[in-house]
Amino acid sequence: MHNVIKKKAKDLGFDLCGIAPVHSLDDHGKRLKEWIEHGHHGEMAYMNRNVEKRIDPRLLVDNACSVIVTGMNYYSSYEPEKNQPVFSRYALGRDYHKVLKDRLHELLAYIKESRPDTKGRVFVDTAPVLERAWAVEAGLGWIGKNSMMINKTLGSYFFLGLIITDAELDYKSVENKDYCGSCRKCIDACPMSAINEDRTINSNKCISYLSIEYKGDMPPGYEEKAGRRVFGCDICQEVCPWNRKAPETKIKEFEPLPEIKSYTSEQWKSISSNEFYSVFKNSAVLRTGYNRFMKMLL
Repeated sequence: MHNVIKKKAKDLGFDLCGIAPVHSLDDHGKRLKEWIEHGHHGEMAYMNRNVEKRIDPRLLVDNACSVIVTGMNYYSSYEPEKNQPVFSRYALGRDYHKVLKDRLHELLAYIKESRPDTKGRVFVDTAPVLERAWAVEAGLGWIGKNSMMINKTLGSYFFLGLIITDAELDYKSVENKDYCGSCRKCIDACPMSAINEDRTINSNKCISYLSIEYKGDMPPGYEEKAGRRVFGCDICQEVCPWNRKAPETKIKEFEPLPEIKSYTSEQWKSISSNEFYSVFKNSAVLRTGYNRFMKMLL
């Protein structure tokens, strides 16, 4: 069943797929609690809720036995012109939540065809699940010094999606080797010094967090360090040696929106609320809202 599921996942457009047996992620849970205690989660109060569920999937899905972890490449080589604002590559196209969820539901339905009694839930970055920890458990790669999931073939530009199910599946031994070595390019390149030596991020300093989640006033010097970045940040990924040969995504939904490719800085600055919600109606950028987006542009 293991190989059958991986083949189906590939047919559905996933670049990576692995399966891990369910257990409590105690070591990761300890690190998570320490990260929260240090206040590195910033204003993301939801990180302090359901911590035990994040550690143990059996609190999310009754009788959970397996975690199916998938990865989908979103990399685009698109580079904005000098007069355009910069969006993180993950937000250039359609909102990844729906793209991955639709395919994961298809994968779960496929499993149920041969195992009708199977129960499971689909997760894409919207529930208390430690996706990267499970990706490591399933053999998809390692967590880099910038806290990103890295795969030797894809680099780090890929989304993670999970199915937690009560189906007992085949599990294969995986290599959990770290290939970052002595490299610290991501740590040194971060203009806000947000990357901690223990491979965690101090969200209070992170451009990605500050431009999307944070609602307060920006710290001194932020505008100069963030440059033209209005939604998210890819600096720590751009300098990563494992992304030098990142393959272009094959998923059409992740191709940059026409407006992102063509609108000038002046066009963005004069965009109306109605136009903003029309352009980004199926985009992750919608999350930031019109007022916050306009503030980031100015």
